[in-house]
Amino acid sequence: MSDRILGAACVVVAAGMAWAAQDYAAPISYEPVGPRAFPLLLSGLLAAGGAWLVLRPGPHGSGLGLASLKTLGLAAAAVFAYALLFEWLGFTLATTLMALPVGLAFGGRWTQALAGGAGLGIVLYLMFDKLLDVVLPTGVLSFLLGGR
Repeated sequence: MSDRILGAACVVVAAGMAWAAQDYAAPISYEPVGPRAFPLLLSGLLAAGGAWLVLRPGPHGSGLGLASLKTLGLAAAAVFAYALLFEWLGFTLATTLMALPVGLAFGGRWTQALAGGAGLGIVLYLMFDKLLDVVLPTGVLSFLLGGR
């Protein structure tokens, strides 16, 4: 039952995110998609995931146990650290380091979590930077690679 409640909460939060993002507008056009696209994309994904939790067939969840709370706490701490270190470390490195504890929390091996995080960081960076022309921070990698 707790997974259905979480799903419903995700749908409500996604609706709030989408509503709040409607007012996002840049005073000048510096990016082709503008500031509204990213929160709308995230709210759509969050709503889809929440709806899947609510509507999926099968038995109801067994509730939150101690192991589930530890997993949730580890994932939340990783995302909080990601938000704090995002600009300093840069998008690619921060995403890689965030995906490692999240992957481990959900049962992955550390090599899988590290490789998945690195792939996610690189592919998303290239997608946003090259395809969507959205500027993301490079962080310490720019200094290590001889950039800015």
